[in-house]
Amino acid sequence: MRGKLIRRSLKTNKLSVAKLRLADLEKVERQRVEVQGAVANGNMRFGDALAVFRNRLINDNSLKPRSKAYREERIAAMLKSWPELEETEIRKITKQDCLGWAMRFGETASPSNFNNTVGTLRMVIDLAIDVGARYDNPARFVKKQRVRQKELHLPSHAEFLKLVEKIEQVNRRFSKDCSILVRFLAYGGFRKSEAANITWADCDFEKKEITVRGDPETGTKNWTIRRVPMIPDMLALLQRLRAERPQEPAGQPVMRVRECQNAIDSACKKLGIVRFTHHDLRHLFATLCIESGVDIPTVSRWLGHKDGGALAMKVYGHLRDQHSVAMAQKVTFEKLVHETEKEN
Repeated sequence: MRGKLIRRSLKTNKLSVAKLRLADLEKVERQRVEVQGAVANGNMRFGDALAVFRNRLINDNSLKPRSKAYREERIAAMLKSWPELEETEIRKITKQDCLGWAMRFGETASPSNFNNTVGTLRMVIDLAIDVGARYDNPARFVKKQRVRQKELHLPSHAEFLKLVEKIEQVNRRFSKDCSILVRFLAYGGFRKSEAANITWADCDFEKKEITVRGDPETGTKNWTIRRVPMIPDMLALLQRLRAERPQEPAGQPVMRVRECQNAIDSACKKLGIVRFTHHDLRHLFATLCIESGVDIPTVSRWLGHKDGGALAMKVYGHLRDQHSVAMAQKVTFEKLVHETEKEN
């Protein structure tokens, strides 16, 4: 690079892989030289640091494609809300600049998107600090917004049954498949991307469990394969579908559609039910399991959480009012008083 010999191991013995990695290495080294030149000239722009950040992001094999895509979304949101940022010399970005942008951006961004966009800004400036372009990070003065727990508005058992019937009654090409997907998500607690990739080979009717592998490119959220037991409703659904499609190969996805939000929205509107999403069906599964007596750590494992149930406890600690009222009826002091009197 500019007459300097650079030695790096490409960590492969395959020529095709080596060529790809060499191209990536050349890109990174060129960018590094450009950044060093900008620093030496004392005029490193935010865009220069951002380019290096993006290269590192692309070549970070520890991140899933979706994580990289989300970070790019945050970059796009940052540049759109702060148009002059990319051409600004990074040493000239001040605390007031960051606070002013945060105030404007925070008016429309959700708390989670706001926090992750601020985090991206900090990481880019930290990169500039690493190469000596400045000595402090003015973005550290931007405080994170509090992310409030989403209040769950889940359909009752009766509303759920009416909803899947309403979706199927529309009588369009994929209406039946959409109603099946709604049931499948609710009966298994899967993420939408996971459900789309479950094949007949993943459904073990003898053990009554489903292997969840996730998307072939992104995998499950926590990179691991998990097994979810078939509740009776799921077993009945899959047995019926298999009987209707006996010729489908083992590698064929069970679901014929990947999403059905429009069908859900339409049915909710017709029935006067509060709108909910694919992910809310996952909440519905977890809530029903807990209300049925399944302990939270077990439900957490079925959902694919890796925190021992901490997140599930936070999300599902307060269940639907109907269930809470029913449980409250079991608590009484009168019974304890009468039993004490009898003992005496």
